[in-house]
Amino acid sequence: MKVDRKYKGLVTKKFNEFYLVELDNEDSSVFNKKFLCKIKKSVNFRNQFVFVGDKVIVYQIDFHSKRATIESLVKRNNLLERPSVANISNIFVICSVEEPKLNLSQVNKFLISAEQIGVEVSLVLTKCDLITEHKRSLLIDKFQKWGYQAITLNFNNPDNLKNLLIELKKKKCSIFVGPSGVGKTTLLNKIIPGLDNATAPVSSKIKRGKNTTRNVELFSLSSKSYIVDTPGFNMQSLAIDIRELPNLYPEIYNQVNNEGINCKFRNCLHVNDQGCKLNKNFERYIFYKEMIESSKSRYCLIPED
Repeated sequence: MKVDRKYKGLVTKKFNEFYLVELDNEDSSVFNKKFLCKIKKSVNFRNQFVFVGDKVIVYQIDFHSKRATIESLVKRNNLLERPSVANISNIFVICSVEEPKLNLSQVNKFLISAEQIGVEVSLVLTKCDLITEHKRSLLIDKFQKWGYQAITLNFNNPDNLKNLLIELKKKKCSIFVGPSGVGKTTLLNKIIPGLDNATAPVSSKIKRGKNTTRNVELFSLSSKSYIVDTPGFNMQSLAIDIRELPNLYPEIYNQVNNEGINCKFRNCLHVNDQGCKLNKNFERYIFYKEMIESSKSRYCLIPED
């Protein structure tokens, strides 16, 4: 049975030229139903591609064959390019405390890369059963000073996962990012019943996990919340405008916007700038300064009063 009516839908999976689209409508007869779709041939989305997480308008809906056609693309809020996912509301940076061992420089790069998307960023520490309670407390305190209330997980404790799931169901569309081998796939398998993605052990030689997830897919956690299952990757590539970097560090952003410090120049980079008032006594300043110095040669900035 075909219907002439058009519906808004959410792209939950993409493969080859096909898209799996979940209809988004208050009508209970169509809500949560997924259709295999192709894009209308005559449509040009201004050279844009359609990605998982995109909202689209579908028509030529056939309820018998569960097929439809994508007519247009709804303007997206954001796009994470690697992996390609649209309309993310929350990013959870997943890092393990051991096996592989926590790398603070790597954690910093993932956090900064996540912050530039402009959504809420959370930090999750896995494999906390491999460290002492004292060390876990020290890490929580450390990352709180970075500006993040770290969520610590012990996969042997079901209460940890229960609390995380409660948080995820409060979000619209969450994604896990982080190095391979830190437990992203294991975590998703525990959160999404029946997912059963393959996992691989951490290499004893290179101390890194093997990428086991191959496709990007969106899974429903509730009627209004989703989580993305993505291919793992070892490091986010950073291509950040040096002038935006101070806004990506909570330690700097809070001083400038909440505490109201007034440097001499509005575009102060807080390194060796004249009249800088920033309190540089925070742990990540060394990472910040390294990122500024490595990028400074690309820009010739004129001080703004």
